Amino acid sequence: MDQNKKTMRHFYCRDVLWDTFEQMANDFDCSIDYLINEAMRYYARSKNYAPQPPQHAPPPRGAPPPMQQQQQQPMRRPPPPPGPHGGPPMGPGYSARRTVQQPGYREPMGGRRPPPGVRGQMDAQAPAPTLYLIFNNQRIPVDKDQFIIGRGSKTSDLAIKDGNISRKHAAIIRRNGTYYIKDLGSTNGIDYKGMRIDNKRIDEGDVFHLCDYELRFTYRG
Repeated sequence: MDQNKKTMRHFYCRDVLWDTFEQMANDFDCSIDYLINEAMRYYARSKNYAPQPPQHAPPPRGAPPPMQQQQQQPMRRPPPPPGPHGGPPMGPGYSARRTVQQPGYREPMGGRRPPPGVRGQMDAQAPAPTLYLIFNNQRIPVDKDQFIIGRGSKTSDLAIKDGNISRKHAAIIRRNGTYYIKDLGSTNGIDYKGMRIDNKRIDEGDVFHLCDYELRFTYRG
C-alpha cells in the first residue's frame, strides 16, 4: 500500500477544532492538511495501529540521499527542583522554564511564586538573547519571532536553492525568549545527531542538517 498517497476526504468537524487548527497552521506556517494527517498518525500510534513509516522513492542520480526517518524520542520533562532550603519539590504549578533563574531574579519568601501579573512583568524584563545562525561561513542574526528556511526566495528568510530542500522546509520560532527549530512538513526533514526530528529547543552550539546543509547556532556575540 502506497503510504504517500493522499485522497480527498469529506468529514464533519467541530467549528472550535477547525478554528484551533487554523490558528496552529498560521503559527507554524504549515497547512491544515499536514496538521490533520499528523494528528491522525499520532492517535493511531497511541492505539498501536500506527502504520509503518512511508518508504520514499530513490532520489535522482547525483542527488544527495534522503535522510533516514527515525522515530522521535518523546521529550521528557525534567524533575521539579527542590523547594527553598532543600524542602520538597514544587507542586503541579511548577514550570520547566523556571529551572534556570534569570539574572536578578529573587525567590519569593516562603517558596511562593509571585502573582501572574508580577510574573509577567518579570518575564518582560528579561530580554531574549540574540541567536546567530552560521551558514556557509556567514553569521546571520535571527531577529524575528519566525525565521523561515526553505527553497523559495520570496517566502524564506534563508533561501537554499536545492531541489531536495522544500519550499518552506523549517522555521526558527522564538517564544518567551526561547528559540526552537520546527519542521514545516518537509520531504527530507531535519537531522540532529543522526536522528530525524520534528522540533527541538535550540541550545548553544547545536548543529542541525537539512539534507547536505549544516546549520550551526550560537548565542555568543
